[in-house]
Amino acid sequence: MAALIPTVSPFHLPAKASELRIFVAGAYSILRLRNSGVWSPESRSVSRRLPALEAVRCFARPKEEIELDSLMSDDDDEAREEDDKIESLKDSDDEVPPEFSDGSRNLKTASGDSLSMGIREPVYQVVEVKSSGMVSRKKINRRHLLKSSGLRPRDIRSVDPALWLINSMPTLLVRDHAILLNLGSLRAIVMPESVLIFNYNSRGGKAFINALLPRLNPKNMNGAPSMPFVLEVVEAALHSRIQRLEQRLWDLEPQVQALLEVLPNRLTADVLEQLRISKQALVELGSRADSLKQMLLDILEDTHEIRLICIMGRDCTLKKGNDEMECAVPLEKQIVEEEEEEIEMLLENYLQRCEYCHGQAERLLDSAKEMEDSIAVNLSSRRLEVSRVELLLQLGAFCVAVGALVSGIFGMNLRSYLEEHAFAFWLTTAGIIVSAAVTFFLMYKYLRTRKIL
Repeated sequence: MAALIPTVSPFHLPAKASELRIFVAGAYSILRLRNSGVWSPESRSVSRRLPALEAVRCFARPKEEIELDSLMSDDDDEAREEDDKIESLKDSDDEVPPEFSDGSRNLKTASGDSLSMGIREPVYQVVEVKSSGMVSRKKINRRHLLKSSGLRPRDIRSVDPALWLINSMPTLLVRDHAILLNLGSLRAIVMPESVLIFNYNSRGGKAFINALLPRLNPKNMNGAPSMPFVLEVVEAALHSRIQRLEQRLWDLEPQVQALLEVLPNRLTADVLEQLRISKQALVELGSRADSLKQMLLDILEDTHEIRLICIMGRDCTLKKGNDEMECAVPLEKQIVEEEEEEIEMLLENYLQRCEYCHGQAERLLDSAKEMEDSIAVNLSSRRLEVSRVELLLQLGAFCVAVGALVSGIFGMNLRSYLEEHAFAFWLTTAGIIVSAAVTFFLMYKYLRTRKIL
């Protein structure tokens, strides 16, 4: 049977499809191996009896496929070279000394990841004020700041100086182990034993430091019991902020009062420009006072945050259901309750001061707006007078133009036989004057009847 199989080459098959030609070529190869006795159906494994053979292409391939295979082979070679480089780097990393195996490797990995992504970990320049009154300036990165304060990355965004355009509203966020203060140019993180001030060179940062340091000096206590460090910092921040608002109000109030007294009788460009600048400053002052007032109202309405401020740094906890305090020492619970009342009274005091600033700013702003309305009415009346005079002049010019028209007609070098009479000149002149006067009187009466003049 094996001798009867014809030896037909698959290249001479009439089939056009490449898949059919490959299938027939494969069947032909199997039949050739079977006839030669190398492969038989009874054999379990071809690899035991066949040597390692290279794959043979049975058909001529197109030129495009050959070029594609060459490119793929080159890419594979490059990929193998890169893999070898990576393996060599891994082997070199494994040779790190054991004393640096935990810290250095993690630091290199984190820095490598951040550099590969094009992101640098932010480093903040802060001033640290401890509860003992010691002040120091240092640099701290974001990761260490989160670890030392127990905060989350989303909390840092509220005090990040790089995001001052987004976080312009005043906030006082209370967390379990820290308080975040954002009061305009003052941005700080308050912890039980220290406070980190970010914008320490700004006006708000300098005013806060000047208000905080005397409170931490034991010589200024005068024998009175000292408040906890957290409350001292919060009070100093609120005091410095509201004091700046009050100082701004005291500077603007006499200026606005002087402008209100001068403006009705003196309308000049300089005075009007000063009024515009004062009005803009009052709008800004009122907006800041209003936002600070809203922040204080939110804190007063949330007793949970007030209790968190009181128990910060103490061995006390709050129940999630009813916010009841549980302290390891019963005396601390009583102290915390007393401090809670003091904080509420303190916040209400600053709320009243803030409300006063906001009310005064709104009152001065209303006075400035009323003065602007009065100036607008005064200018409108003046423009009306100018318009009336302009209309009268235009009416007189119209009447004179009619007389000029008559004189122009008689000025033509044409004979009208009036030039032969001596009284014609005086008669014509009198007629032009009388007609112009009558026309002016009639037009003026018409405009007065229509209430145009």
